[in-house]
Amino acid sequence: MSGRALRSSAVSATLAGFILVATQTALAQQPDTSSWECRFCPFQTGSHTDYAVGITNMDDDAARFGDATGYDDAGTYLNLDGTGTHIADDYRWDWDAEDLGLDSRVLNLTGGRPGSFGYRIGYRQLPRYAYDTTRSVYTASGGNLVLPTNWASAVADLGFAAAVNANLAAVDIASEREILSVGGDYLLNSQFQFFADYAREKRDGVDMLGGSFFTQSAVLPRPFDYQTDQWELGARYRADWGSLQLAYYGSFFESSTIGVAWDNPFGLPTDPARPDQGQLAQPPDNDAHQIALSGLYRLSRRTLVSFAAGVGSMAQDQALLPYTVNANLAPEPLPRANLDGDVDTSHWSLTVTSRPIPKGRVKFAYRFDDRDNGTSVDTWNRIIADAFVSGDSEVNAPYSFQRSRLSLSADYDLFSTLRLSGGYERKELERDLQEVAEQTEDIGWGRLRWRPNAWLDVNAKAGTARRDIDQYDTSLAASLGQNPLLRKYNLAYRYREFIELTASAALPDRNITVSASARYADDSYTRSVLGLLNSDATRYGFDVAWQASAETSLYLHSSWEDMDADQAGSEFAGPPDWRASTADAFQTYGLGVRTSALSDKIDLTLDYTHADGSSETTVLSAGGSNSRFPDIESDLNSLRLMASYRWSERLHARLELRYEDFKMEDWALAGVGPLTIPTVLSLGAQPYDYDVLLIGLSLRYGFGGGDIALPVAAN
Repeated sequence: MSGRALRSSAVSATLAGFILVATQTALAQQPDTSSWECRFCPFQTGSHTDYAVGITNMDDDAARFGDATGYDDAGTYLNLDGTGTHIADDYRWDWDAEDLGLDSRVLNLTGGRPGSFGYRIGYRQLPRYAYDTTRSVYTASGGNLVLPTNWASAVADLGFAAAVNANLAAVDIASEREILSVGGDYLLNSQFQFFADYAREKRDGVDMLGGSFFTQSAVLPRPFDYQTDQWELGARYRADWGSLQLAYYGSFFESSTIGVAWDNPFGLPTDPARPDQGQLAQPPDNDAHQIALSGLYRLSRRTLVSFAAGVGSMAQDQALLPYTVNANLAPEPLPRANLDGDVDTSHWSLTVTSRPIPKGRVKFAYRFDDRDNGTSVDTWNRIIADAFVSGDSEVNAPYSFQRSRLSLSADYDLFSTLRLSGGYERKELERDLQEVAEQTEDIGWGRLRWRPNAWLDVNAKAGTARRDIDQYDTSLAASLGQNPLLRKYNLAYRYREFIELTASAALPDRNITVSASARYADDSYTRSVLGLLNSDATRYGFDVAWQASAETSLYLHSSWEDMDADQAGSEFAGPPDWRASTADAFQTYGLGVRTSALSDKIDLTLDYTHADGSSETTVLSAGGSNSRFPDIESDLNSLRLMASYRWSERLHARLELRYEDFKMEDWALAGVGPLTIPTVLSLGAQPYDYDVLLIGLSLRYGFGGGDIALPVAAN
């Protein structure tokens, strides 16, 4: 059994998991208001639990396969799942546990008296694995990255390359997320409800960060440790005319370190121009608060009005890092010791939906958002990569904006089988300290829905969108060191055309359902000289399901997507002298069968999925020569077979086989080791290339009895 699998054994996971459930919390959910009318409805009494104990073997290591699943190392994994329900009089509680033997475990506990009070408790863990082919000469120490103690002498005696190879050690690029949460709600009466939810999310692990010493760089295995606490408190009021809700939302983020420093692996300490260390800031501690009021009002039987309004603030007062950790440099002192960041936010929205005539419906919606960044503005010196003082100064830019969105739409039934719809949308955005201060977008669309009978439904939708800008401030762009001919794609004029077609059919006589879809969108940046010039995307999808018999069903699904784009650039900060085209293509298809026709005791499920993608990039120079990058390609084949056997009403056995083969060709990673690039000390991450086989066997047994049911209606 591998070390990771051993640490994830069912026994330890079960003990740790249920202790956490008893003392911590599960992901918050909105309370079910359907039980308000049933505060004292009696329950039928009963209880039931079932547990599944299993063992799974994985034949090879595969970081990508283990991403979010927990199966990343070869070895044997023990696992435990379970569910339970207990009902007594007017009280009920339910629990479920999933994958307790893995690093992707989930536990939930909910309970309460419907119509009176309820609670939610639980725990969720999510592993993220990026690379297990990476190696580094660095080790983490107190949040910083340090070289081996004999590094200087090793470089002096062996040379840089030999010193690197002698000190490389494996380091996985991986992280873990844990969410503990608790929540509850209390109904004072049939109209008033109070709720409270709390969640703590922890993320820690190692990711990749680029650290530069101006002409030389290192890809760093950066350790991180984050924690976020979130609160939601509020009250709801419900009446015949509608409802109101008042709530407070709070978010508090903390990082274990304010910066990461790393030793300089290049050169010798005797070089006076060589900085001993570099340092980069980490995400700073910050908090956000919001108070929101929302409601729903039934203006009449045919008209409904909803609204929402909120005010909030965000603050960040983390101590600032020094300009540099290079003691040989003497920059001016920082303008202030803390950022003292302060952002105020506000928003409000109004939506009116109505059916003024039997065949027609209309909808009006408006939303306004304001972000006012009150962070102080100062002038800062520029230190280049902890290597030298540039002599330049720079002013921080606290961006603010106001954004509004108005939409109108209407439906009209031309005939009983044909519905006509149309809509208009207007977006307005005002910014400061950016190249475009005012931006608008007008969107218009129309749709036809044809439903000639109960089994066929066809939809066609088409429209255009035009994004206009007041002007592009080239002087501001130049002050930021940009080519004045450049137009950033999110700030540029854009004209978009799109069309969507969908069709679905249910053939009851043949027990077949079929659906198909197609979408095309074209974006043109006709007023851009440099930057993105045009892009288009096409997507097709097809699904069919066949209930061949009462015991057997089959399905097939497929999709194709193509995305093309053209952009122009300038090598010498002048007119365009090169052009690049990209073409990305993806296709996916899958098929499966589920049957119990083999035996009255055996259920069989078989699923197969294939997905592949490719990306082509071609660059055309001003001289007319083409230069094509190697294609980036990926290919995935996944097969899953599950067979279950019912020994009795209470005891079930399940066999699961899973095979996955994934290969990727990426020229930016393939064959690039830590020393392949002369001026970069990399981690040597390689493209994914694996095939793994999982074989699992589990037993599920149910305990208890009684008639488990929803509340029965009160007399």
